[in-house]
Amino acid sequence: MSTARREPIAKVDTAWLRMEQPTNLMMITGVIVLSEPVDFGHFKDIISNRFLAFPRFRQKAVDHVRGCWWEEDENFEISSHVRRTALPGAAGKAELEEFVSELASTPLDKTKPLWQFHLVENYKDGPAVVSRIHHCYADGIALVQVLLSLTERSAAASERLVSQERWKERRAAESNIFRRLMAPAKEGLDAVQHISHKVLEEALHLVREPHLAQDYAVGAGEIMTELATALLLEDDPPSRFKGQIGVRKKVALAEPIPLEEVKAVGKALGCTVNDVLIAVMTGALHRYLVECGDDPSELTMRATVPVNLRPLEHARDLGNHFGLVFLDLPIAEANPLARLYQVAEFMHQLKQSKQAVMSLGLLAALGMGPSALQKPALELFSRKASTVLTNVPGPTETLYLAGAPIKEMMFWVPQTGSVGMGISIISYEGQVFCGLITDNKLVPDPDQVMQNFHVEFDNLLHLTMLIGPQQGWVSPDMVDDVHQWIEGGEE
Repeated sequence: MSTARREPIAKVDTAWLRMEQPTNLMMITGVIVLSEPVDFGHFKDIISNRFLAFPRFRQKAVDHVRGCWWEEDENFEISSHVRRTALPGAAGKAELEEFVSELASTPLDKTKPLWQFHLVENYKDGPAVVSRIHHCYADGIALVQVLLSLTERSAAASERLVSQERWKERRAAESNIFRRLMAPAKEGLDAVQHISHKVLEEALHLVREPHLAQDYAVGAGEIMTELATALLLEDDPPSRFKGQIGVRKKVALAEPIPLEEVKAVGKALGCTVNDVLIAVMTGALHRYLVECGDDPSELTMRATVPVNLRPLEHARDLGNHFGLVFLDLPIAEANPLARLYQVAEFMHQLKQSKQAVMSLGLLAALGMGPSALQKPALELFSRKASTVLTNVPGPTETLYLAGAPIKEMMFWVPQTGSVGMGISIISYEGQVFCGLITDNKLVPDPDQVMQNFHVEFDNLLHLTMLIGPQQGWVSPDMVDDVHQWIEGGEE
């Protein structure tokens, strides 16, 4: 009988733990490429010193019929979690993508804490650190912050082993992430009392100010309306991106594009950076379908998009604090400008909705329910989308890990249920990196989509350079005229 200390897993995190299935593993997989070699022994010491300063990562997630809890791994060995490896052949981008694909298709060992680091020492562009962390620990935004907590702004500082207590104090001043990672979770009666106290506070607030009750009722009504709307959405139709999935994943990484160029395109066309990147990715998928001989002109397609729901003062807390919204992708649209403005309009509509709050509440409710109920409910939602799409802001300055400068970073988002594709976007040091993970049975060559990503962005950039000095930003009403003008000019 184990005597290890246990802590209950939050209900939303429980839902993510139980979402895992052989065809979709709930891991966030990341790659950091360094500019200089690092000593593996020292790298392992850095991980042990800094990453394991967070007690959560010494704990394994236990899924039991009586519930889910965090439990100290009494047999913890750092060598099970930090490994060195080498790529075969030319050790180039193709070999790295194949290695990451293999890891993304292989479950983590559930008898141990659910994370790993692999140091690839012979990658031709520099040492590559490949990480795998289960989604039940935290969402993508929080895990990016965890990984960045291993870094420093100078090479010398990043090489030092630190006093964990002093390091905790310094990092705690910078981020609330430590409160969630280092302090034990509230258990049993304490948690119930805390929740009851908050409910009582809100009830008393309503008694004192009864006019607020109507606002609460309206909010609840809007959320229930969003739930009903989501349930009534038609399923995404079968396509090259939506179908029966297998157990093998393929990943691809696009060459980075300058963030300033993305901003310039957005400014010239009156859209946000996010609008531009989503429209470009949609165009890449459209182009891929055409290249494969498919006709996308009548196809409809949605993405589930994570929306951060943390208050600003808790922006770096661990755990899963986001909701999911359904975003229509204008995959049928051949006109790149029309496609961009459709994305902008769809994004505007989502910002006015309560979808994200609704889905977070639904995940919490599912986390409290039996496993037999969770899978059918999640499948119901996953049928309504073909991809997951996430965009995480990264650091703007050069960071160092174990003494070496970081020159690239990327992550691949997991998919749920029957969704077979994930699109990830992250910015770092003035560059935008885009990654794609696909099911091998549906899209065995995601690198081709990533090549199209550059073609589509270059098209928009070229368009912006042609019209910018002459007409300023292009309004949606001008889309057809400008598109015809560009086509005529190319002839």
